[in-house]
Amino acid sequence: MIKNYLKVALRNLIRHKAYSAINILGLSVGMASSILILLWVQYELSYDRFNRNAGQIFRIRATANDQFAAAVTPAPLPEGMKAEMPQVVDYVRVSHPQNILFEAGGGASSTSAVRKFQEKRVFYVDSTFLEMFDYVLLSGDRKTAMERPDAVLLTADIAKKYFGSTDVVGKTLRKDNADPVTVTGVLANIPGNSTLQFDFIMPLAAIRATENSLKNKVWDDYEYYTYVQLDKSFVPTPEHVAKFEGDITRLYQKHIPRSAFKVDFYLQPLTSIHLHSENLQVDLPGHGNSQYVNIFFIVAIVILLVACINFMNLATARSARRAKEVGLRKVVGAVRGQLAAQFLGETMLVAMIALLLGVLLVWIALPGFNLLAEKELALDLSNGLMWLGLFGIAVVTGVLAGSYPALYLSGFQPVKVLKGSLKSLGGNLVFRNVLVVTQFVVSIVLLIGTVVVYRQLQFIQARNPGYTKANLMYMPMTGELWGKTVALRNQLKANPLTSDFTQVSELPIDLLAGSIDVKWPGKDPKDQVVIPSMGVTESFIDVFQMKMQAGHFFSTAFKGDSSNFVINETMMRVMNRRLDNVIGTPIDWGNQKGKVIGVVQDFNFKPIQTKIEPLALMLLNWPGTAVVVRTPQGKTEATIQAMEGISRNPNPAFPFSYNFLDQDIANMYKGERQMGSIFNVFALLALLISCLGLYGLSAYLAQQRTREIGVRKVLGATVFNIMYLLSTGFTRLILVSVVIAVPVSIFAINRWLAGFAYHISVGWIVFPVAAVVALVVAWLTVGYESVRAATANPTKALRAE
Repeated sequence: MIKNYLKVALRNLIRHKAYSAINILGLSVGMASSILILLWVQYELSYDRFNRNAGQIFRIRATANDQFAAAVTPAPLPEGMKAEMPQVVDYVRVSHPQNILFEAGGGASSTSAVRKFQEKRVFYVDSTFLEMFDYVLLSGDRKTAMERPDAVLLTADIAKKYFGSTDVVGKTLRKDNADPVTVTGVLANIPGNSTLQFDFIMPLAAIRATENSLKNKVWDDYEYYTYVQLDKSFVPTPEHVAKFEGDITRLYQKHIPRSAFKVDFYLQPLTSIHLHSENLQVDLPGHGNSQYVNIFFIVAIVILLVACINFMNLATARSARRAKEVGLRKVVGAVRGQLAAQFLGETMLVAMIALLLGVLLVWIALPGFNLLAEKELALDLSNGLMWLGLFGIAVVTGVLAGSYPALYLSGFQPVKVLKGSLKSLGGNLVFRNVLVVTQFVVSIVLLIGTVVVYRQLQFIQARNPGYTKANLMYMPMTGELWGKTVALRNQLKANPLTSDFTQVSELPIDLLAGSIDVKWPGKDPKDQVVIPSMGVTESFIDVFQMKMQAGHFFSTAFKGDSSNFVINETMMRVMNRRLDNVIGTPIDWGNQKGKVIGVVQDFNFKPIQTKIEPLALMLLNWPGTAVVVRTPQGKTEATIQAMEGISRNPNPAFPFSYNFLDQDIANMYKGERQMGSIFNVFALLALLISCLGLYGLSAYLAQQRTREIGVRKVLGATVFNIMYLLSTGFTRLILVSVVIAVPVSIFAINRWLAGFAYHISVGWIVFPVAAVVALVVAWLTVGYESVRAATANPTKALRAE
């Protein structure tokens, strides 16, 4: 019987080639799209799960005054936790990424060429790092590799970069042209699904003597990312977690009273860091977004659903062609269950063929998709679990697409069928219309979403952050530049290409520094607002082309400015002052006492997802971390060459490096750009799949109405009349789809835009434009078959009458 069913299924596929091609192509494109998205979703959910004890590892995060959530903690906190909280098995502190110059070769006894590079992916960590995390160690001793203070661990690629091979344990690198460090281990390249991305790790013991927060165990200085591994007996239920978090906070209060600093500490599971850190400040870069994962997971399901709807629509519309077969089978004894199984089996065969074609499409598209998403997705066809998952997708697709047609076709009454009473065949019209409407609701929502995502990304790119970000080049302050600041400034001033410069403590794109130890007259003593701060030189406001709203900026003409403050408008409002009374207001900032001398217009100094916070600018009393130069228009290359020459004079041992502020700002929104690009691709694919089904349905309905069209043409109907007749029904369905899609898209858009403190206003125009695009696409899809039917010779249609 099964053999007979298979023969019938294959004959039907071969006999109706166009119908089969549309079904298989629609399902295969739908499956391929869903598989690609699900591979991406699986990858996003896999972060840090390669660690064997991932379920017991947590990161400690802090929230100050119920407002300022940060990913960093004080250096002594984990030591205190391990001493007083028996659940803590071990801990690891990780520093901020360091910018360090490394050098290999070139010594008196060395015959190899000097290899010297400025490296940015360098961390100092506790010696227990390799015991907690399961990064693959290719060479070296896992237990002792981090014990010596002059140790350094490299990744395989970095070992090859400096030494030409990975057999480098025992070899020496020079750090910052001074301290030698010994390679004690080589790690495999860090997997892409690790939240910690580094090229070098060194023990915290190397900086313990010079780093104040480590040396003196400073409890109010938040400098380190802290990971703790809890005992396996600790079950992370909400009650247990809340109690443990309370214990951390109480431990901290033993050293810093709550009246002095209101802060609470929370556990963040290692496996949730990548997708659930959107609201954390002072965090490592490169995190994902759980909202995007949810959106794309829904998109994957929806695209597969649209492909299944195509199949159901075409199968029920063409049901009359299988009616006599059903009638005869029932007459000779077939029961409904057998017929339903037969038709469902045919759908499963189509789904399996579509799966194979879909896998081929994924294999072809995966390199381009990886390039677009900047991921390392892989379709491992040698993995049995992978095939099991793919087979599961095909089965779900087959059942979803074939269940209604199978039940519908197997329900025909043989007496009516064999008498030729076929008027009711062709499927339930209302149900078919609902399916078409569902398809286009999905397509229109995705279309509107595409437009809104594009406009928001354009808004981010074009938005004025409060200063002119173009043509701002910066050079990190490295090596001997720190000790030769006066000479550096003189050379920069002397060259007209670089004379428009300033020095800063941090670049104003994602400030880390801040304090609650800030007082002014009238401030509520219980108010513990975290105030970010930034050190600048007198030329800062001119270089960044900002606007003063009141008072004056720092100037050499005012000798007392060294201890004073320039604040932003938000800070002025926090202080409950106005432009006409804020100047002269005293401010105590820790040990620094001064007054407000000016108010600068609000500007973004953190990502656009964060509202502008209060900010205090202070006169820089140290060299800072970077020199920022506004390059003359059209002379960028010449300015770069001039900067290189100027930096090499006082700092010959360090390689010249530079970057542009607008590029750094653009890189902050890389995730949003990737999301927009991926969203665009799959929105177009969903529309394509919908159009495939619409084309197949319109072709079949035009064929069904061939005689009617012939009669109408004989009676004088024009081509336009026929086209109008065939497209009117679909037009109504698209308009119904628009009515449903608009409120759905408004809800989804508002949810997404809520993640940005500053975003576009979605005007009404986007909705009629999306409706018109959907109508035009539908008309073009239906139009070909409509024109073909309208221009056919009516005598051919009527010759059998």
